[in-house]
Amino acid sequence: MKPLSSFLAVAFCTAAPASAKTILFVGNSFTFGANSPVRVLDADRVTDLNGEGVGGVPGLFRRFAEQAGLDWQVSLETAPGRTLGWHLANRRPLVDRAWDAVVLQEYSTLDPQRPGDATAYIADAHRFAAMLRARNPSVAITLTATWTRPDLALAPDAQPGGRWTGSGVAAMANDLRRAADRAAGAARARVAPVGQAFTCAIRAGAADEDPYDGIAFGRVPLWSFDHYHASSYGYYLEALVLFARVTGRDPLALGDRERAAADLGFSPAETRALQRAAHDAIASDGACGA
Repeated sequence: MKPLSSFLAVAFCTAAPASAKTILFVGNSFTFGANSPVRVLDADRVTDLNGEGVGGVPGLFRRFAEQAGLDWQVSLETAPGRTLGWHLANRRPLVDRAWDAVVLQEYSTLDPQRPGDATAYIADAHRFAAMLRARNPSVAITLTATWTRPDLALAPDAQPGGRWTGSGVAAMANDLRRAADRAAGAARARVAPVGQAFTCAIRAGAADEDPYDGIAFGRVPLWSFDHYHASSYGYYLEALVLFARVTGRDPLALGDRERAAADLGFSPAETRALQRAAHDAIASDGACGA
C-alpha cells in the first residue's frame, strides 16, 4: 500500500474525457447488489451482458458519471458466488472484447474451498489482464478489494478455527487488500480499497461496526440481513470508491444531494458521510482502514 504522503497529490484528477469511454464490470453478488434495491436501480442506464436486468454497482457508477459530466458507457457481466476463473471459463465470449476500463471482483473469500488462498486469484487476474490487453493494450484494469464479512469474522457462532474468526472488523478487509495487491502486481492493475473504506466509515463514526449487537443510533448499517452481503449503504460506498479510483474524481464533489442516494432514501448527512469515507479511503490508499 502506498503511503499517504505520496498518494494525496495524485489521488484526484478533474480532467474530463474527450469522448465516451467504455467500462466493463465483472463480478458476483457483491457487484450486482444482492439483498438490496441497488440490484435493479439504474438498470436502464447500463448494459447487462447476461440480459438479467441488473443495475447494481455499475448502475450507480453510471449515475455518478452522468452527474459529474463524464460520458461512460457501462456494461456488466455478473453471476452469484463465482470466481474470476469461472467467468473466464464460462463467460469469455461476452467479455473478450476491447474496453477502455475493466473492474474485476473476486469471490469474497478469494478461494471458495481454501478461504484466504490467493493463488487462483493471482493467476486468474493475470489471465484476465492478458486477454483484455490482447484487445486493447491500454485498458485500465481495477481489482476490487472487498469488505470484511461479519458472518465469518464477528458472528458469535462463527466457525471455530476459521481464518478470520474473532479477528474484528478490519482484519479480513486488510487481508483481502494484501491479496488484491499481489494480484494487481501480476495483472498490472490498480486496486480499489472498498473493504478498507468500510473500516474508514466505521472509524469515522458514520457506520456501525458490529451488526450482531444492533445498529447504533446515528450510524448506518453497511451489511444486509445476512451479515454477508452489503446493504444499500454498503453498495453505495463500494460504488463511490470504484468511481473515484476509475475516474480520478473526488466523490465529495457529488454532493450530499446526490440523486442515487436520494432515490435509495439516504439523508444528506448519511450521503455526505459515505462520500467522505470513500474520499478518505482513496486519498490514503486504504490507510485509514489499515
